Amino acid sequence: MPSLRPARRASFLGAALTTTAALLLAPAGHAAASPTAPPAALSSPAGVRGGPPAASPPTGPAVAESEAGLTPTGTEHRSVVDIPANVTAGVAVFDRLTGRFTESLQADRAFRSASVVKLLLALDFLWNRGPGYEVPQADRDRLEAMLSRSDDAAAGHYWSVGGGSAVVSRMVPRLGLTGTAPPPAGYPGYWGYTATTAADTVRVYRYLLDSAPAPVRDLVMGALHRSDRCAADGFDQGFGLPSAFDGPGAVKQGWSGFSSGGCLSSGTPAAAPSSAGGAGPRTSVPADGAEGAVTGGSSPGAAPPSGGASAAAVDLTSDALHTTGTVGPDDRTVVAVLTLHPDGTPYGTAYSKVTALTGSLDVPGAVRPSGTRFTTWGSGVRVRTAPTTSSTALTTLPAGVDVLVACQKQGGQVSVPPYVNDWWAYLPQYGGWITNIYVTSPDNTLPGVPRCS
Repeated sequence: MPSLRPARRASFLGAALTTTAALLLAPAGHAAASPTAPPAALSSPAGVRGGPPAASPPTGPAVAESEAGLTPTGTEHRSVVDIPANVTAGVAVFDRLTGRFTESLQADRAFRSASVVKLLLALDFLWNRGPGYEVPQADRDRLEAMLSRSDDAAAGHYWSVGGGSAVVSRMVPRLGLTGTAPPPAGYPGYWGYTATTAADTVRVYRYLLDSAPAPVRDLVMGALHRSDRCAADGFDQGFGLPSAFDGPGAVKQGWSGFSSGGCLSSGTPAAAPSSAGGAGPRTSVPADGAEGAVTGGSSPGAAPPSGGASAAAVDLTSDALHTTGTVGPDDRTVVAVLTLHPDGTPYGTAYSKVTALTGSLDVPGAVRPSGTRFTTWGSGVRVRTAPTTSSTALTTLPAGVDVLVACQKQGGQVSVPPYVNDWWAYLPQYGGWITNIYVTSPDNTLPGVPRCS
C-alpha cells in the first residue's frame, strides 16, 4: 500500500520536489519543473472542500420592440443567488418557455464585455448579407474560431473591417440594447472594453434565437454549441455554464486581466497576444509542474460612447470573468453571469467562484452533474487519458481550481516527495484522470467518492 500523506502539508513542499520527481511526472519529451506548493493554511478537516489537507437607423432583420418578460425586474433585490465573497456580479436568467426571468441581480450594471462582444462582431458582419446570407468559407472558418475558441485574431479582424467602435454603435439600435456602449476614448482597438450588461446579453441571445434569420442563427448558435474547453489563447473556458450544468447548451465566455488560465493540450504554452488592442493586456506564463502550469487572457476598443449607455464609468481594473449562453433542450434558458474579481485574483479561484455562483441559479431545463467537487492545488496539474503518468496528457488544470470528481481508482504510483500515492480521480468534465496527490484531501483516497468500476 502507498504511504499516507500527512494530515498537514509542510510549507516547504515546493522546495522538496526533486528534479527526479518532476521528470517522472512530465509527459515524454516535455521538461517539467516543480509544481507550485500548496497554500500555507493547512487546517481543513478531512472531507471539507476548499483547502489542502488539514446610432444608425436599424437595418436588416427587425427586432420586436415589445415582448413579455423582456425587461428584468427586481434587479437590485435578490437574495437567492449565491454571490461568493469578493465578487461583483450582474445576473440575468430568462426562461424562453415561459417568457419570464427566473433570476435578475444587477442585470443593468455595466461591465466590460471582454470576449462576450464577439457576439456583436459576428452579428454585425452577417447583418446585411441577406436574403441568401452567403458567407465565404474563409469567414465561416474565422467566425467559428472566434465564437467556439474565442480567437482574438478573428475578433480583431472583424473589429477592423467593421470600423472599430462603429460596430457597437450600429448594433445598439439594431438590437434595442440599453446598457451597451463602445469602449471609452483612449483605448483604440480594445474591443473587449465595450460596455455591456447581463440584461443586454440576454437580449442578444433572444434576438439570435427568436428573431434572427435562420442562416444567421444556425451559423452563430452552431458555433456556440461547439464551444471548445481550450480557447485559442490557452485558457480553460469550462467555467460557469459548462461546469455547473450537463446536457445541451451554447456557451460564450469572456475573461480579462488574468495572467494564466490553464488548459494546454499540446504541452506548449500559447503565445501572449499583442498588447496593441483586442481583449486587453495578457501575460504568457511558461508551463511548470510535474503533473502540472500555463497562459493568460483579457480585453480593451475605442471611440466615444454611443446608444443609451456610456463606457466611461466601467471598471477596467478588476479582473473580469463572464459566462453566458443557453441551457437545456432547444436552448430553453438564456443565462448571463458577468463578474468582477479583485485585481490579481488567481484564474482558478475566479473560475471556481463563477461556477459556484452559476450553479446556485434557478435555471429551468438545467441538469446538474453528479459527483463531488474538490479543490486542487499546484500549478499545471495534468489531466491524463488513463490513471498513469505514461498516458497522454489531455490538458492541464488552472492552478487551484475546483474539479468535479465522479470516481477514483488505483493506477500508476506517483511520487512527489514527501508524498506517494497510486490513487487517481476521474474528472468527467475533462474526460480524464489526475493523481489524487493534487486533490485537497488528507488521505490517499477521497472521502465520499466511489471506486470506479
